[in-house]
Amino acid sequence: MLLCAQLVHFDFTLISTFLMPKLSERGFVIDKAVFIPSIVFLLSSVLLVLALPEASDAAFADLQSTIVANASWFYVLVMAILLFAVCVLALSRYGEIRLGPDNSKPEYSLFSWLSMLFAAGVGIGLMFYGVAEPVVHYLKPPIGEGAAVGGVRQAMNLTFLHWGFNAWSTYAMMGLVLAYFSYRRGLPLTLRSAFYPIIGDRIHGPIGASIDVFAIVCTTFGISTSLGLGVSQLNTGLNYLFDVPITGTIQFALTMGIMALAAVSVALGLDTGIKRLSEINSYLAISLLCFILVAGPTVLILSGALENFGHYFASLIPTSFNLFVYQDTDWLGGWTIFYWGWWISWTPFVGIFIARISRGRTIREFLIGVTVVPTLFVVLWMSVFGGSAIELIQGGEQAFGDAVASDQPLGLFLFLDYMPGTMILSVLSLAMIIIFFVTSADSGALVLNMMASGGVDDTPPLQRVLWTAIIAAVSATLLINGGLDALQTATIASALPFSFVLLGALWGLQRSLRSEVSVMNVRAPVSFDSDSDTDWQSRLKALLKEPSNKNVLTFQRDVVLPALGKFATELSNNGVSARVIDSVSEEGGVELMVTAGDEIDFRYSVKLAPQTTDSVVDIEGEALALPLEGSTSVTEVHLRDGSASYCVWGLTESQIIGDVLAQYEQHRRT
Repeated sequence: MLLCAQLVHFDFTLISTFLMPKLSERGFVIDKAVFIPSIVFLLSSVLLVLALPEASDAAFADLQSTIVANASWFYVLVMAILLFAVCVLALSRYGEIRLGPDNSKPEYSLFSWLSMLFAAGVGIGLMFYGVAEPVVHYLKPPIGEGAAVGGVRQAMNLTFLHWGFNAWSTYAMMGLVLAYFSYRRGLPLTLRSAFYPIIGDRIHGPIGASIDVFAIVCTTFGISTSLGLGVSQLNTGLNYLFDVPITGTIQFALTMGIMALAAVSVALGLDTGIKRLSEINSYLAISLLCFILVAGPTVLILSGALENFGHYFASLIPTSFNLFVYQDTDWLGGWTIFYWGWWISWTPFVGIFIARISRGRTIREFLIGVTVVPTLFVVLWMSVFGGSAIELIQGGEQAFGDAVASDQPLGLFLFLDYMPGTMILSVLSLAMIIIFFVTSADSGALVLNMMASGGVDDTPPLQRVLWTAIIAAVSATLLINGGLDALQTATIASALPFSFVLLGALWGLQRSLRSEVSVMNVRAPVSFDSDSDTDWQSRLKALLKEPSNKNVLTFQRDVVLPALGKFATELSNNGVSARVIDSVSEEGGVELMVTAGDEIDFRYSVKLAPQTTDSVVDIEGEALALPLEGSTSVTEVHLRDGSASYCVWGLTESQIIGDVLAQYEQHRRT
């Protein structure tokens, strides 16, 4: 133990002394309290697993078995609560709240948004288990004989359960919590923000840093183990199609190749890299789906999809709560509980990524888009591939079914042997698998980078690439030397503490939403009280004339900053803690922060809002356009609760003070 402590201390010292200055010189944006411990824990954990592979595997397996034996009911309950919460929030008045200022618009088109969240969420899983899982449930059901009458309905129902509404509700809820507190409350887009309703501003201290470290370690291990196991499956497919040998060297080469592509993608950024790859794979997936649908028993597939979905939807509640308490089977732990643990353990990664791409959408649009749309696509995908595969078995291809059940990763390729253009479809499927791996890896690297930099994603490309290198190193090391199974089990076991995080975040979210709606109902109107000596003609001229960037910055410095300073001074004279944050030189903004004991903080922030040269006035609540070359800016007010922003350009100092007073008065009265 002493040696381990010395090694950890040495790691901290080494990284702090040599690595951090070099990274800072390259313009890296890093939260040292998160980045350094994360690297140390990752290194230490990998070394431990490599040094004691069998002991680690046994220890984590025992932990997982204990969780399955004693906490299965809790996992089932958590999943049910999350799905119920999604339904309530989507259908309630809270669904109208926008994730961002009330006049904001979605950053990405609907197709791009759905493509990215689907690729990061389950894209690769459907490629591998779209055929295999329905077949396995059909041949080896939880109870009773395989391939029995009515077995198809049960097999599809269980598959839909594992990949449908329950599963996506975990991502939806975590993504919603993070997006809400980031875009409406101004908190960093990292896991620590989910704890804000519980521990308040302490998320900015050591507790918050520890939360992000835990999330980074678990996310890195989850992505690395998935990549390692997926590479093994990819190697198996290449061996089946092209007789490529299954060796450690081949798998290492595949790992490095996939991560090299991921590095290029993440270096290009979210819009150029991840979004484009996700859209390409969506087009390929839809094309493959349509081809199989047309080439197979089309009417039977569509009829079965509709009937099976109806059965799944009608029996969702009893199926979700079925723990097989009175049946002698160990099926639940190997399937449903395993899936629930895997989905929950991935919520930090996928939740943060989905939140990152969802600014500007309403809560209702977000929840429906993240929960309902993917589920409907999953139902269609599983019905086309899994339903067709079961139809082959029922048609006499029992050998095919046995082969799929014994080697699940090969299920898709074995199935494509029965389709016209087998080789073309198989190569297309391999390409899709690789792209799905790349999109999972690059979006994972993006999220890890954000958590390690305090929620900032506009970092140097090399900084984002660094995390792909870390994922590749961990995955390749464990793939070659053993230990993937141990860390996979450990990652899934981490779902237990994450379950409490989700429930706590849900509780905090509903409190914040209730508070915001009550404030919105009695919100103070924008108050621009006119001075008696105001030259209204000059005021009108200022509104109609587009200001230059220099004039706006001068306005911030000479009018807004003194106004907020006077207001803060008066608050301090009355025993209220207040301070003004002057960032005019750096970002062009000014912010008033007021804290009063246990009360919710008051924030009045005046920020620059880009305005293009052909659109001076914000008509009918439309969000201001993104800045173009040579564009100018105006000033917008943002309150802590994320209310609609409004322009204060051209007001006098006394008018600014009057508006602050009106908003602060309303804040104190609610």
